[in-house]
Amino acid sequence: MSRMSCIAALLVYLMAATVPASAGTPSPAAAAEIAHLLAYLGNSGCAFYRNGSWHDAREARTHLETKKNYLLKRSLIGSTEEFIDRAATSSSVSGERYLVRCAPSAPVAASAWLRAELARIRALQPKPEA
Repeated sequence: MSRMSCIAALLVYLMAATVPASAGTPSPAAAAEIAHLLAYLGNSGCAFYRNGSWHDAREARTHLETKKNYLLKRSLIGSTEEFIDRAATSSSVSGERYLVRCAPSAPVAASAWLRAELARIRALQPKPEA
């Protein structure tokens, strides 16, 4: 195993060791929100910064989907917010924060960009009647 693989495995282990009890399996609604966020990113045309370089939106979606699937197999994502916090905020390898840059705007934290879209789609949901 390479040194980088060992470091990545250690970081994932440490991340899993600090997971609160709320993690588990996302509800159907949370799974749909996560799928929407991944599609939104993949179709955005924006650039995604991770580990020192910029990637296109399609690569970003693939990367976050891989992280999501890894975390789901270990029951480490129970909500859309946990997906953002554990998969879409920073690199599990370097700890470096992910950024999204949609021209002509300046780069923003990927977590803030995804949370803004999550808030937008939730605001569109019909409100339950009392």
